[in-house]
Amino acid sequence: METREMEISDSSNGTTGSITDRIRAGIRVFRDDEEIRKGEAIGGELERAIKSCTICVPIFSKNYASSAWCLRELASMVDCSRNRDGEGTILPVFFDVGPRDVKLETGLYHEALQKHEQKFGCEVVRRWKEALREAARIKGWNLKDGGQGELIRLIVAEVLIKLNKREKILPDHLVGIQDRVEDVVRLLDEGSPDVFYLVMHGMGGIGKTTLAKVVFNQISSRFHGCSFLSDVREALKGGKVIQLQKQLLAETLNFKPIEISDSDAGISQIKRRFRDKKVLIILDDLDKWDQLSKLAKNRDWFGRGSRIIITTRDTNFLPLEEEYRENNAQMQFQEFKIYQMEELHHAHARQLFNKHAFRMDSPPNEYDDVSRDIIYKTGGLPLALEVIGSSLYCKGKQFWKDTLKKLDLVPKQDVCDKLKISFEMLDDAQREIFLDIACHFIGEERVYPYYIWKALDFFPRSDISVLAHMSLIKVDDDDRLLMHDLLRDLGREIIRREDLKVPGKRSRLWCPKIALDVLHTRKGTENVIALKLTGLCKEHDFTSEEFSKLPNLRFLELEGGNLAGDFENLLSSLRWFSWHRCPSDLQAINLCLSNLVILKLLDSDIPENWNGWGPCLANPDLKVIQVIRCHLSAAPDFSTCMNLKILVFDQHCPKSPQMGSSISKLERLKRLEILAAQVQSSKLSTSPHFDPW
Repeated sequence: METREMEISDSSNGTTGSITDRIRAGIRVFRDDEEIRKGEAIGGELERAIKSCTICVPIFSKNYASSAWCLRELASMVDCSRNRDGEGTILPVFFDVGPRDVKLETGLYHEALQKHEQKFGCEVVRRWKEALREAARIKGWNLKDGGQGELIRLIVAEVLIKLNKREKILPDHLVGIQDRVEDVVRLLDEGSPDVFYLVMHGMGGIGKTTLAKVVFNQISSRFHGCSFLSDVREALKGGKVIQLQKQLLAETLNFKPIEISDSDAGISQIKRRFRDKKVLIILDDLDKWDQLSKLAKNRDWFGRGSRIIITTRDTNFLPLEEEYRENNAQMQFQEFKIYQMEELHHAHARQLFNKHAFRMDSPPNEYDDVSRDIIYKTGGLPLALEVIGSSLYCKGKQFWKDTLKKLDLVPKQDVCDKLKISFEMLDDAQREIFLDIACHFIGEERVYPYYIWKALDFFPRSDISVLAHMSLIKVDDDDRLLMHDLLRDLGREIIRREDLKVPGKRSRLWCPKIALDVLHTRKGTENVIALKLTGLCKEHDFTSEEFSKLPNLRFLELEGGNLAGDFENLLSSLRWFSWHRCPSDLQAINLCLSNLVILKLLDSDIPENWNGWGPCLANPDLKVIQVIRCHLSAAPDFSTCMNLKILVFDQHCPKSPQMGSSISKLERLKRLEILAAQVQSSKLSTSPHFDPW
């Protein structure tokens, strides 16, 4: 069923037409006399339309009760709103009447309703009267309170808030969350016009982000705008401050992303655009003042009643008094309120563990003792309960006992080592995939790394399923790979421990500064399989001599610079090559990426006969070409890569590139996207969940 945004019920015979027409300018409107055949029973198309609407707006006028159609419609609106637990919202408009008239406390509608009783019977009209009274009790708009222009502005603003509800996806099993939500909502003190920050403080894996999502879903519709910025700490480490500022502005204002030249310009935009708006902003996972200062530094940036919620493991960067740090209690200091997250109570911990380990609320009798001991050793940490419980699902009792012995060797407070027990249950290929995701593929659409793992003779479809069932990763509704930050940190710590002193002996180098140092000092080894060299303070050229130390490199991400020198027999193991701002003239000679599977070029000026296409398209089994935000006049010749599965030319300026005849020969292509700056996209497959194998 199509989801409609807004249904208007209006019997004014054109009197309120200007209201309806002007509301259309801001909202997708379905009016009862447009799309429903006149005279059709209320149980037909009209009822289906009302059920599919997010918002219904009855416009009460002096003639409203004269229309049996409108009264039937109103009764259906009220019934649907009751049955959908508030999901269908009624927003009444009192045009030339008042709420008392609609509540039938005056005689305005008396004569009309009497006539309806004679025609339709007392029982039908009784239902209509109840609907009138119930709708009139809902706070709406009275035209007498202001002119039509102001009224319509308020209606559009309110409806956009309701329609702009961006619900966050929550875990399947929420246990012990309601008391926490009530505590946080109480601290938020929504009735206060003050602007303040609420800080959710607690150790990693304790459920701060989940709690923030539940609160966001519950209260976001009460604000003029809202935004949830996930994993701020990691994003800003990667130099994505401007990207976060754009996201904050776009989500809160419900506009397309605003162009921002630098972080100072972003701060100016935030201050200017939010100072008169009541906003809700969630900043997930902060640990430095600089992160907060780029996004929501001061209360006076925001309108009255705004709330900024911060989740953090460490409050030392906040200007709090020492008593809080010593007492570790829920207290308030100036504009900051602190909510201290505690571990789950035993009963809730047991329930959560059982849901993941047994898919029910209580264990079988023969597992009662061992499950109780494992829960005690795991503690009340939701992430550990979920991961360890999921890892034990469908395992034999001896496996459970062995896991308990391993937990006995881990200090109770060492969460990562507890989680590592689940990692050690994986086979070699599954471990490699887990570590690849932890270091490089969080937020990436699953299909792209899938092709790399497939080329390495892994079994990514089943391996990803295993990781997801063990709660070590998640795949969201957009088919993107996600991982809890504590599990990400576990994966990266495993890599760091491969060699604590010499980074060049580690397998994956995700920190650009460390990767750059390893490359420039030629301290790389055959162990290195992945390098990320983006977000550096200046561009660097890289030589063949530097890469000669990395014979097994299979993942490379560059930003700017060039490749220079003789690359014969170098980078032959490379499967993934991503280059932001690649050079228009590649300096490397004899470069041949003969095993490349994924090619991504971004934000680049690529000439018509670019000399990089030959080296990059040398592998007949190349699976993906993704060219994004590039100046590109003509596509390359695809005749050397006839097994291509995904081809994307996205956001090109000033027009879409010319396609040669070779594109018609790509018979195995499953996704084609071509989108110029001002041109609609063309796709063979529009679903992110298409089957790539």
